[in-house]
Amino acid sequence: MGSDPRQHLIASATALLADEGVEAVTLRRIAREAGVSHGAPLRHFAGRTELLSAVASTGFAELRRRGETSAGATAAERLRAACLAYLDFALGNPAMFELMFRHDLIDAHAPELAGTSDALFTGFCELVRGAQEEQGWRTGTDSRLLAASLWSALHGLAELWLWGELGRALKPDEIDAVLRVTLETYLR
Repeated sequence: MGSDPRQHLIASATALLADEGVEAVTLRRIAREAGVSHGAPLRHFAGRTELLSAVASTGFAELRRRGETSAGATAAERLRAACLAYLDFALGNPAMFELMFRHDLIDAHAPELAGTSDALFTGFCELVRGAQEEQGWRTGTDSRLLAASLWSALHGLAELWLWGELGRALKPDEIDAVLRVTLETYLR
């Protein structure tokens, strides 16, 4: 199974998730993909919820990494780039994106998952706060509340696009335009 059996199982679950979606990710299927006995995952994880929480944690960590490496000279440009990175991640990794927010399948309070999720939100808050300070943008609004509202709008946009609701009404290349309108609403 390699030098780190937990990481090997997480990687196998992540690959299975990407290939076949959330419902295909069972302990038995993960074990088969990892090339181990069907009981092996239970030697490293308390159950499916713990394993899926570890997988979701990798998704939050990747999303945070993409947001942190977003290019831009100004704080507002970095915020815009991070928002675009969020949408790109969601649309490019729909099964992972779904799992990350499926609290019926994961334990949002698991320490590693809570830590990566909280770090993502904290980083997003810092981007919002930077844009507020730089542009005098909504200075009377708590940056955490503004970040939560903007994140909710981004998440809703991603979900509606993934579910096909916006895809029927808009052309595929218009998601960037919708994001621009959303950000213009927030960044005035």
